[in-house]
Amino acid sequence: MKYLRQHRIAIRYLNQHLSRNQFLILSGILVGLSAGTAAVFLKSAVHYINLLTETQLEIFSYPYLNLFLPLIGILLTVWVVKRFLKGKDGKGIANILQDISQRSGVVPKYKIYSQVITSALTVGFGGSAGLESPIAVTGAAIGSNYARTYRMTYRERILLLACGVASGIAAAFNAPITGLMFAFEVILVGVVFSDFIPLIISTVSATLLSKIILNDDILFEFKSLREFDYINVPLYISLGIFSGLVSVYYSRITKKIDFFFHDYLQWNAYYKAIFGGLIIALLCFLFPPLFGEGYQSIKYLASNTPQEILKGTFFNFSGYNQWTIILFSGLIILTKVLATSITLASGGSGGNFAPSLFTGAFMGFFFSSAINLLGFRQIPVDNFTLVGMCGILSGVMYAPLTGIFLIAEITGGYDLIIPLMIVATSSYIIAKFYEPHSMDVKELIKGKKIFTENYDDNIISLIKIHEIITKDYVSVTEDSTLAQLSELFKNSDHNIIVINDHHGQYKGFIVFDKVRKLLLDHNLQQDHITAQELIQKDIEKLDSNASINQIIDIFDKTDIRLIPIFEDGVFEGFVSKNLLLTAYRIKLKLTLN
Repeated sequence: MKYLRQHRIAIRYLNQHLSRNQFLILSGILVGLSAGTAAVFLKSAVHYINLLTETQLEIFSYPYLNLFLPLIGILLTVWVVKRFLKGKDGKGIANILQDISQRSGVVPKYKIYSQVITSALTVGFGGSAGLESPIAVTGAAIGSNYARTYRMTYRERILLLACGVASGIAAAFNAPITGLMFAFEVILVGVVFSDFIPLIISTVSATLLSKIILNDDILFEFKSLREFDYINVPLYISLGIFSGLVSVYYSRITKKIDFFFHDYLQWNAYYKAIFGGLIIALLCFLFPPLFGEGYQSIKYLASNTPQEILKGTFFNFSGYNQWTIILFSGLIILTKVLATSITLASGGSGGNFAPSLFTGAFMGFFFSSAINLLGFRQIPVDNFTLVGMCGILSGVMYAPLTGIFLIAEITGGYDLIIPLMIVATSSYIIAKFYEPHSMDVKELIKGKKIFTENYDDNIISLIKIHEIITKDYVSVTEDSTLAQLSELFKNSDHNIIVINDHHGQYKGFIVFDKVRKLLLDHNLQQDHITAQELIQKDIEKLDSNASINQIIDIFDKTDIRLIPIFEDGVFEGFVSKNLLLTAYRIKLKLTLN
């Protein structure tokens, strides 16, 4: 704790004595190293847990004992979430996007450690999920809370949040450009800023840290590839289309399983974990490569040793042939989606980044091996395996640039850049045709809870309803006379009078502009005109949970400038068009400064 206090004092001193750009660069380095450290720790922890389970395999004859490790991991994850995190797991990239749009980039502190713990338990014990999304969430929390600690502006907070995400992804794959592309395509959608240097330097810092600490067994990289042959372009286009269709299958199955566990299955969280864990056990019994992240299986496919994936399976019988491996890989494509979705929906923690790469590798292998065996043409299976990974990542995450640069970086060059572009683009177009938004953000976009490419809508989403409610009014009973109302308007700054009945219940309101002529008409007998006769009829009423977009629609369709708002039937005040416009100007200025 003493060291931490000294560290904060030193950074505050630098904040006061460095220029803004200098401090942002320093902050990018610190956030990058912190997020990189978290990524290295998580990847290493899961790697060594997996080594322990592999040792168990040899002793207890896989898969009969270790089948139940994912069940244990999911149960432990649920227990940690309930016991220590009070039910808030904070998992998923979608939650970070919601933090950006709904909470101005303020990410709760517990997310700094929650995802590291829960995903290590889930994936370390063999849950069929990935670590990259938890790493991204952890990095986002580190960047956001760093900015809050040193009282940085909204734009600086969003920038450092993105630095944390990009650094985590960069460290996980030893791929700095991939981290940058992921931040731009997924995290910073609809956010406008021009400070790129801190983002770049944070990913470089994290990547260097990862490269120094992680060994080759943990890093995900490939070296042996064949040169790109332009004659195969039609086949790469076909692979891209196939990738898009598989991606749509992936997203729709994921949504159905998520609905089943969260909406249909009204069980206790532990019962859901047991049920899901038992299904994972069955799937891993039939298809052992579904156990854990599955990166080792990808390496087998890309290194032309696919027979290794059959070890410990019923498919590994005497006299099996190449078609057996192809059939097995096709079944893996279908079941990996089930395994990942059930792992996450039943209470496990992780993401879809690694599973999409896994599915893509098996799909590329399946496609190219079938082409070769059918005799249409002899094509490089290793190339198609890796390019398939890019295809599914692009179609599932809606991040084609991330997919392109990831495969380019982990293969040590850009030899496959043309087929990667072809497959990524084709897959993205097909997936977007069937599903306009990715599975992680589809519902949030419908509810306008996250940013989109529409910058104006993004500004509006930052406005909170309490910011545009006015309580600047006085109240009278409905039998008050026009003369009394005139005195109220004359002797106060209020231009709204709320009319209540004798029980204090809201009946309506009167605006000064609407009764101005009556007040100035001295020929009227003002004592004979009551407030009840002058009440402005409510064209619209709102509940306190109404969205800003609903409010804007009402203002657009009518000429009213005030809308009464109620909470549980009790009058709370008025939503003001003037306050709405003011709030918009403030949020616009906030995002541009």
